[in-house]
Formats: sequence, C-alpha cells, structure tokens
Amino acid sequence: MTEEQLQQDSFISHLVELRSRLMKAGAAVLACFLVLFIWPGASAIYDILAQPMLDALPQGTRMIATGVITPFMVPVKVTMLLALVIALPVVLYQAWAFVAPGLYRHEKRLALPLIISSTLLFLSGMAFCYFVVFKTVFQFIASFAPQSITPAPDIEAYVGFVMTMFLAFGITFEVPVAVVLLLRTGLTTLDKLKQARGYVIVGAFIIAAVVTPPDVVSQFMLAVPLCLLYEVGLLLGRFITKPTKEDNGELMP
Repeated sequence: MTEEQLQQDSFISHLVELRSRLMKAGAAVLACFLVLFIWPGASAIYDILAQPMLDALPQGTRMIATGVITPFMVPVKVTMLLALVIALPVVLYQAWAFVAPGLYRHEKRLALPLIISSTLLFLSGMAFCYFVVFKTVFQFIASFAPQSITPAPDIEAYVGFVMTMFLAFGITFEVPVAVVLLLRTGLTTLDKLKQARGYVIVGAFIIAAVVTPPDVVSQFMLAVPLCLLYEVGLLLGRFITKPTKEDNGELMP
C-alpha cells in the first residue's frame, strides 16, 4: 500500500470517527430536548426565562407575540437551547474523545481540566446574568418608563436580547481560562499580563458598552466581573508552569 493510500485511509477513518462523535452528541441534545418538551414543556420553560422581565413590568401586563407562529417557535427555540446546555458535558466529551489521541502528554493533562472549568464558568456566567443582571437591569429600565406608556416587550425580541446577554456573560466568565492558556502555551508572561491591566480595564468597559444595552447599570455589571476575573486569572497564573521537552515529545496513549 502506497503512502498516498495510507493517508487517504487515515483521512476517511477520521471522517468516520468525526461522524460518529457528531451523531452521539446530536443524539444527546435531541434526547434532552424531547424530555424537556414533554416535561415541564416548552411553554413552562419560556415562562421561567421570561420571569425577570415579567417581574419588572406593571402588574397585569404581559409580553406580546407579533408573529403568527412566534408563540410556538420561540418556546421551542428556548427549549432546544436549554437542551444543548444540559447535554453540554456529553458534547464536550465527544469533542475530547475525538482530539485526545493526537495530543501530547502535557496537552492531554491540561485539556480535560480546561474543558470542565470552562463549562462551569460559562454556566456560572449565565446564572449570574439571569439571577442578578436581568433583575437589576429590567427594574432599572422600567423605572425610567414614562407613565403615558405601557411596556409590552415582544417575546422574539426578548429571547434575542436574553441570548445575547447570556453569551456575553458566559464568554466574560471564561477570562481566567484564557489567561491560563496564554501563560501555559508560552504566548506571553505573567509580568506582561500585569502590565496590560490598564488596557484590559479600558477594553472591558468598551466591550460592555458595545454588547450590553445603553444603560450604565448593565455596562457596569459586565465590565466589573470581567476585570475581577482577569485578576483571578493572574492569581492562577502564578501556579502555571511551561511544558517540558519530555512532555512535548510524548503522546499519551
């Protein structure tokens, strides 16, 4: 068998392995979706997501749906996203199982803790956004609503806003992982990251101004955790060591 044939067989085997991993991850997400759709149901899940906004609206006011199929599609979309979050450990495990055979020893030791920690941090960011940020921001915005109007947000626009905020805070909470990766891979040093502290603070407020609504409260609640988590990353960076030549030269079985 020629070298070209060997490379082709290897490529095909990788594609078959990738397809298998994707199917398993997709099956996990679909199973979670079906369970959630049956109980507690898509409508109940959306009601939980909408609760922070409902608490801020005047008593007796509800959200509206302007599209014909919006009352069905929006709760289904929310349920699918929740299913993805619940199935995330399985999805990440499948990704890990696919790339693990090609990792060096030090990469394999680092990858699994980073996957676990990044998942927990992302979920923590979403939880902080739901339980703290939404309640504060919606109450703050509602307090400025003129008495001559009755706020009635559209559910599709609300879900789009919520998902953007979840993504923003989830990524923000990944800052310690990013700092650890920069130090562990040797792309920068701890002293350089400390010197860049001022730029990070300015950048945090710029990012918050772009991502969040145009109010001081939400911008402040995104920028401050970002800066604090950067400091956490710097503290963890003191314990980071670079990989040795032995680690770079060995693949873990």
